[in-house]
Amino acid sequence: MDIDHSALLDLEKKARRSGSGLTASDLVGCWQLNTIWPKGQTEANALNGWLLRSLGACLDISGESADGLQLRNAVSLAGLTLQFTGPGELNGRQPLLKFRFEQVELLLGRFTLLKRALPAPENGREPFFALINRSQEGWMAARGRGGGLAFWTLRG
Repeated sequence: MDIDHSALLDLEKKARRSGSGLTASDLVGCWQLNTIWPKGQTEANALNGWLLRSLGACLDISGESADGLQLRNAVSLAGLTLQFTGPGELNGRQPLLKFRFEQVELLLGRFTLLKRALPAPENGREPFFALINRSQEGWMAARGRGGGLAFWTLRG
């Protein structure tokens, strides 16, 4: 599934003006990274997109409780999985999905090879995604703290 970059920019302008209307329940699922547009670029980074799709890059979002969301960002290759996990929350009208990864793990199948706590980011420097849209067709778009635009598809 592909989407036009200019169509995403139009949706982003609308989300900035009026909000995206997205809630925590709209985000729950395993989102496979499909396309990345680096900051200021109108062309997708084909190599990075292909590489991340090949590694099964996935943003898994769960939990809709008062405690917020739980995020897991992972890539896998030949049975090895590198994953970052931690809490997230929605803030603002667009909204922003703010998160912090507290732990990194390297797994071989179900066996943990490495597990380390990560330092907290400086106050006000937490990573986030400014949520643009989540379609009924199963895709989501957001802009990251670094300015890049990301397009995910819901993994079935």
